[in-house]
Amino acid sequence: MKAIRRFTVRTVLPEELAALGRLAANLRWAWHVPTREVFAAVDPALWEAVDHDPLRLLGEVGAERLAELAADEAFRARLRAAADDLDGYLTEPRWYQGLPRDTGAEPPAAIAYFSAEYGLTAALPQYSGGLGILAGDHLKSASDLGVPLIGVGLLYRHGYFSQSLSPEGWQLEEYPELDPRGLPVTRLRHPDGAPAEVRIGLPGDRGLTAHVWVARVGRVPLLLLDADHEANDAELRRVTDRLYGGGTEHRLRQELLLGIGGLRAVRAYCALTGHPAPEVFHMNEGHAGFLGLERVREYVTGDGLTFEQAVEATRAGTVFTTHTPVPAGIDRFPRELVQRHFADDGTVEGLPPDQVMALGTENYEGGDPNVFNMAVMGMRLAQRVNGVSRLHGAVSREMFRGLWPGFDADEVPITSITNGVHARTWVAEEAQELARRMVADSDEFERPEGWRKVTGADERDLWEMRRTLRRRLVEDARRRLRRSWRRRGASHAELGWIDDVLDPDVLTIGFARRVPSYKRLTLMLRDRERLRRLLLHPERPVQIVISGKAHPADEGGKRLIQEIVRFADDPAVRHRVVFLPDYDMAVARSLVQGSDVWLNNPLRPLEACGTSGMKVALNGGLNLSVRDGWWDEWFDGSNGWAIPTADNVADPDRRDDLEAAALYSLIEEQVAPLFYDHDEGGLPKRWLEMVKHTLVSLGPKVLATRMVRDYVRELYQGAADSSRSLAADGLAGVRELAAWKQRVVQAWPGVHVEHVEAAGTADPPQAGDELDVRATLVLGDLDPADVRVEAALGRVGPEDELVDPSLVRLEPVAQEAPDGPLVRYAGRIPLHRAGAFGYTVRVLPDHPLLRHPAELGLIVAPEPPGEMRDGAVLR
Repeated sequence: MKAIRRFTVRTVLPEELAALGRLAANLRWAWHVPTREVFAAVDPALWEAVDHDPLRLLGEVGAERLAELAADEAFRARLRAAADDLDGYLTEPRWYQGLPRDTGAEPPAAIAYFSAEYGLTAALPQYSGGLGILAGDHLKSASDLGVPLIGVGLLYRHGYFSQSLSPEGWQLEEYPELDPRGLPVTRLRHPDGAPAEVRIGLPGDRGLTAHVWVARVGRVPLLLLDADHEANDAELRRVTDRLYGGGTEHRLRQELLLGIGGLRAVRAYCALTGHPAPEVFHMNEGHAGFLGLERVREYVTGDGLTFEQAVEATRAGTVFTTHTPVPAGIDRFPRELVQRHFADDGTVEGLPPDQVMALGTENYEGGDPNVFNMAVMGMRLAQRVNGVSRLHGAVSREMFRGLWPGFDADEVPITSITNGVHARTWVAEEAQELARRMVADSDEFERPEGWRKVTGADERDLWEMRRTLRRRLVEDARRRLRRSWRRRGASHAELGWIDDVLDPDVLTIGFARRVPSYKRLTLMLRDRERLRRLLLHPERPVQIVISGKAHPADEGGKRLIQEIVRFADDPAVRHRVVFLPDYDMAVARSLVQGSDVWLNNPLRPLEACGTSGMKVALNGGLNLSVRDGWWDEWFDGSNGWAIPTADNVADPDRRDDLEAAALYSLIEEQVAPLFYDHDEGGLPKRWLEMVKHTLVSLGPKVLATRMVRDYVRELYQGAADSSRSLAADGLAGVRELAAWKQRVVQAWPGVHVEHVEAAGTADPPQAGDELDVRATLVLGDLDPADVRVEAALGRVGPEDELVDPSLVRLEPVAQEAPDGPLVRYAGRIPLHRAGAFGYTVRVLPDHPLLRHPAELGLIVAPEPPGEMRDGAVLR
């Protein structure tokens, strides 16, 4: 009886209440309080029992109650108002529609956004952690701004996994089956009602067919592909069984379906609905990399381009976002496995297998020739690449510099856009109401001035709001803890102590995230006696609420969870520290709203961004974090606390000891005293001042609307412009750029610097003078128009490198003969400062359609490098 297939029967609503179905079908309810209030009014007790899931509510509410509501004019009026509000939200012009169109830079008609996971609501469990939550917030904010985004992902029949604990505190996983008919999704259908589907080829003349489900995320359609299709055999039907599950080939098939099948689903959706075709394609991590190959195939088979030309056309309109600061976080498949899928017109027909494989090859120093790297392929198929915080951008430039050999890390063409969070999803309703009372126009929250108005609220109101959110977290934690202990085998009679777990008036620290080792879940346990003293302090006690999941295959992560659970099970401290299993969006909302302080202590710089602390800040909490990810960028010394790091300590145990000691000291000497320092009116005045400063300094920055605007202005618009430029006149630009690149790559070995010399306008040169630089080059089969020659001047670093060099372009001044091999260049570099300097020259490919000088990874410099001659000390 265990092989049970689940199915859902949806309620037939009375005509007077039909709008309830429409409201439930659009996920805007997940962040729109008035809509949720309408559903709560249907049956308040049932609304709580179904965990605020509108579809479950409508599926379980009784017919008698529906008849009562249909006859209730007041309820019908509220329902009409909510439905009208949704209609206005979906149709009225928003920020994107107001962008200037008369500047020659028409905004993209549409953007396709591909991600392996989406965290939109606990009612649609298609996420595991930060990557999915970020993707969900990206879609919601795009909807709020009116950005014409189409989301693309997979529909996992078992989601990620449901976590529980054994009696010994070991993580256990369950995979409850999800029926799409019970989720807020609908089938994409043809006009005749037949369901739309997509198919990709697999080796051995096999094919993988998938349903296309559509989730409405406000104005944004999210297409989710489902391999549980009757045309597939049993093995292939399991391709979308669970997120990040299965073996290597299973994961490869998932990513082939996401990228290739996902683009085919986008094409089908646009054809069936009239949605504008995307001009820009955004890969959210390497999981979606095969999207680029499918676009290459479209250009080859549909437009008659060569492979090289199709790659240029694809790159121009593609954005790639990397989210990992560690090589181990990148998907890398065995080369032979990938090659088998692209041989003999397999998964992507019409493309030469060798050139396909070259896109993912790690053909650089330190690379592994036996693997196919999804991030490397994504970067080679995207003209614009970004990290997700300023520090992560710098880490990524260093990590991937092998793709651009010869260039310093700071010149690697990887930029950054720091993540943000969707405020209406993560900010408590009490905090939103307080903000609305102070600021009528929500657009003001995009600027510090709006947040300054919020801080003008009565401090007692602000403190009472924080107490309300803390109390709610305490109640939620007790409820979840009781459920966890019951599942661990405890009887009701043994659990009376849970009624006294946590205290709504005690300083509450939150810690929740995935549990890889670098996030250091157990750093707080390095000195257990000191931690106990902090928890049990007679005057300034601290309590900690913890949650997190380890990947099912990560035994080390599970041991870390067991270690923290066993500590929290100790009767001496269990009223002050709790671990809440089954970390999901609902647990996260409770924690980020109710925590006074958010603890984040990863190994720096291994946190790409991290956004939980942003959510805490918007709810009036403070951050206590290692300066990693976004906190390195926006910590200002007064909006929280930075945990000192021992980056230069090689011994990991010693480093953990030092950083844990710094953490204890901060809590003991700064955080707790400030929290408990109340005035005669019972208010922690200095704490509240810090909270208010945090809102002003971080409020406008951490919003996902700021993030999406940055993507539109800095990446999407440029990608659309580049794509249009190359596509003009029948793709003439594509053909020109591809031919030029092939010619330059073939001729580049013949380029070298014959001679370099320089002289100052004074001897010795003085600050304020100019350095006259002259270089003689051999260009071989290239013309001067094919190259850029630059002189670089800077201080000389310890490894004989130029530090923060200034660059000046040198111009050709003479050629030995019209077709002669030697070309002479000259230019002048201003000498702004006194000191000891060095100089050199370099030669780069140059073309008007080239976006970045490092794009081809080609550079020539003198051998040995040019350097200042005697007496070149500026005075």
